[in-house]
Parts: sequence; C-alpha cells; structure tokens
Amino acid sequence: MKVTVSEGRFLAEQTMVAAGHNVDEAAIIADHLIDCELRGLSYGGLPRALSVYERMTKSGFDRGNIEIAHETPLSALVDGHNNIGYLVGRRAAEIAIEKASSQGMAVVGARDTWHTGMLSYYAEMAANADLVSMIASNASPNVAPHGGSEGRFGTNPIAFGFPSADAPVIWDIGTSMMMHGEVVLAGRLGDDLPEGSAFDTDGTPTTDPAKALQGAIAAWGGHKGSGLAIVVQLLGTLCAVPPMPKDMFGYGCLFVMMRPDLLMSLQDYKANVAEYAEAIRSTRPVEGGDPVRMPYDRSVAERQRRIVEDSIEVVDVVYQRLRTIAGSNIPPK
Repeated sequence: MKVTVSEGRFLAEQTMVAAGHNVDEAAIIADHLIDCELRGLSYGGLPRALSVYERMTKSGFDRGNIEIAHETPLSALVDGHNNIGYLVGRRAAEIAIEKASSQGMAVVGARDTWHTGMLSYYAEMAANADLVSMIASNASPNVAPHGGSEGRFGTNPIAFGFPSADAPVIWDIGTSMMMHGEVVLAGRLGDDLPEGSAFDTDGTPTTDPAKALQGAIAAWGGHKGSGLAIVVQLLGTLCAVPPMPKDMFGYGCLFVMMRPDLLMSLQDYKANVAEYAEAIRSTRPVEGGDPVRMPYDRSVAERQRRIVEDSIEVVDVVYQRLRTIAGSNIPPK
C-alpha cells in the first residue's frame, strides 16, 4: 500500500521508540530508513525497522553509550557499544567530516555496531561538506567467497563519494549477490530467492530465504567481487573488531575523508568532477539501450519523484506490523 512520507517517518520513529531508542535517536534512524524508501531501496527501509525492533526486543539484548575510545587530531575510534550502525555510523561520519574539514584528512573507525545502512548516506554527507570519502563496512560471515559455499565475509558494502560543481558523484555497492535485508524481506513475504544466489548449510544451492540465512549468500562479481569483499572485511578489521564478527553483531566501519584542496583548487576539482560526470552521461548508448547514467543518478531521481508525489510503497504485511507496534496514534499530516 502507499503511505505519505510523513506517515512512513512516523511509523519508523514510533517503532524505534518502541524498540528502546529515545526520541532523538529514533529521528536519526528514521531519517536513514526513509531515505532508503525514497531511493527505492525498500528492503533497507521500513522492513528494516521491523528487523531492528525484533532484534532489540529479544531477551538479553543490551547496549551502552556511544563513546570515543581513542582520538588524535587526524583520527578517532568510535565504540558503538552494541548500538545500531545508523547511530554509530552517523556519529563517526560527523567526526570524520569535522576533522577532515579542519585538518585536511581524517581516518575514523566505528566498532561494535550492526546494521550500518547505506554507506552512500554518509558519503553524501561528506560530499556536501566538499570532502572526498571512502567508507567500508564489514560484517558477520554470511557470504561465501567465489568458489565456496560457506560464509567467510559479510555483504560488505563499500562506498566512495566526490564533491562536484553539479550533483556529487557517489558509488555504493554491496559485494554479495543479495543484501542481507533483501533475503530477510523475501522470507517475510514468502518469496523465493533468485537461482544461484545462496546456499544451504550443506552447501547445496537454495532459493529458500530461511535456508540461505542459515547457510550463505553467494558473492557478487565472481572472483573480482569476492576479492573486493575480502578487502572490505580487512578494512573493517582496522576498527579493532575480529576478522569475522559473529552473530550479526560487532561490525567495523571505516571512514576515510580528505579535502581536495590538499592537492589542487577545490573549485577546479569540483569543476573537473562535474565535467567528467557529464562526459559519462553523454556516452553513446548501445543500440536500443537507455541513456548512460552516472552512479547515484537513479537514486537522486527516485528520491525527488517520491518527495514530489509524497508517496512511498510499503507491502501490506510490513505496514500492518508497524501500525501494531506504533499503536493507535494518528501520524501528522
């Protein structure tokens, strides 16, 4: 069903409060989740709110206060103390932006966190602050390396962001055939996974989401994607986390940011980025093909379209569950 953006945000915020977050935390998380919805990445939007609620309301779940465990003028290690990555990643990104803006560059690690969300969300923050960024987040070993059928790395997103005289250039990918949230959502809806995207615990290919979550998701891009995932896993390990965090907890997320004017004029760099992006878009498409796009073009267009329409699509089973959690309050119009 379709809901307004404000209703979607209301449902996300209320669900996060019900999960145990305070109002300010809930607003930060909801902003990230709704941005996923606006960009058409619904598996990471309101359905993810349900996953967060279910995890945090399980017996034995506990979290502490986010704190800076180590800091220098150019670096910091943010200890998430089992807080969700939307909060920990946001704090780490803000610290990295502040340090890189003042010092020229910064390396900030976030540790002991989970569900870091769209790394492009943070890369866009950096690009809007005129910073180049590289962000990489490792995870629990639920993805099999190329040629294998057992988990050895996570879905392992990596993102790069570049400020521009026009729209920023942002590239954000996961290194698995499917993201973990896509598999979870398929399970909620009773859908099968695509052929060749996952293995069960015996190493047999499966299309059953439940078996895939117990087994392993396949790597994206063959040996090249698998190699990139290994790199991301090791970059995350720089954040003082184990090489293979267990049970979907204890992730590491690394933020590296720098000012372009360390090497050249900021305005010249931004002009070069805009010029190059336009050269990519003006590439002659293959016969019968669509116009060539830059990374992030689709996301920006989808976000704007949904904002103008004031509408996001939510599957009924997710909407009804969120409404139950949120209670009988009427969302603002």
